[in-house]
Amino acid sequence: MVSEVIDHNQRFLGILDRLSEKSIDDYYNPYQLFQWPDKLPEDMWWMSPELTTTHDTEFAGTLDERQLQRLSRFESVNFYSLNVHGIRELLIEVINRIHTSGFEAPSEFFHHFVGEENEHMWFFAQFCLRYGGKIYRSPAPRGLAVPAPKFESLLVFLRIMIFEELVDHFNSAMGADQRLHETVRDINRIHHQDESRHIAFGRELVQLLYQHVHADATEAELDGVSDYIKRYMTYSFESLYNPQVYRDAGLDQPLEVRRALLNSPARVRAEDRTFRKTAKFLRKTGIIR
Repeated sequence: MVSEVIDHNQRFLGILDRLSEKSIDDYYNPYQLFQWPDKLPEDMWWMSPELTTTHDTEFAGTLDERQLQRLSRFESVNFYSLNVHGIRELLIEVINRIHTSGFEAPSEFFHHFVGEENEHMWFFAQFCLRYGGKIYRSPAPRGLAVPAPKFESLLVFLRIMIFEELVDHFNSAMGADQRLHETVRDINRIHHQDESRHIAFGRELVQLLYQHVHADATEAELDGVSDYIKRYMTYSFESLYNPQVYRDAGLDQPLEVRRALLNSPARVRAEDRTFRKTAKFLRKTGIIR
């Protein structure tokens, strides 16, 4: 039982209490907090240029600043769309485990987690619909054969952790970027504030879940978990490269643009930067082998 590992770990139980208290202390009403301008200026950066998919590539040199800013608008809408879809998935998975056998101890924090993530999904969807007129579809995962069912909960919380750490890399940068409109800064800053708690919780829970399955797993099974997680990290990052974004930004041959950007050395460098802390943690715990 998962509870055999969780319930006897006093450090984790103490962290749960502190994070729940912090959630209460930091609570805000997003429906009253955000002021939504009728429109945002077209001639501005909608995403920090260093975070866009064309940054540091030869392709970026073929576009002028106005074209790059237009592209950043649709890239930002895609990024927040990915948040909407990612949050929906994690809400389903967490709700499926709240107050169930093995997850009694973290269920109190799960309530805060679910409430906060539901509100995050609302304000990201608001941004997409108000300033992009759409929520981009979520890309279908390919080549992600899931290991044995006994690893299901571990993989669920690993996916949640990876998703949140990817998003937070962007949030922390854009929340402080004075080149961006205050509306853009605000939603990133607020999300970063909440995600810092969720990431702290996720890392602790993932370590305990891995400890739980590790004892009875074969080397081949653990290799399978490692390979799955590495593929999932790449899939998550490549979701930022959406051909519909390039089409909406007025670029010719959007599928070819995506293919070229994915094959660029800049993509590898950007993925390494984004997941630097995540990969270090996963290697340290032995999850990535």
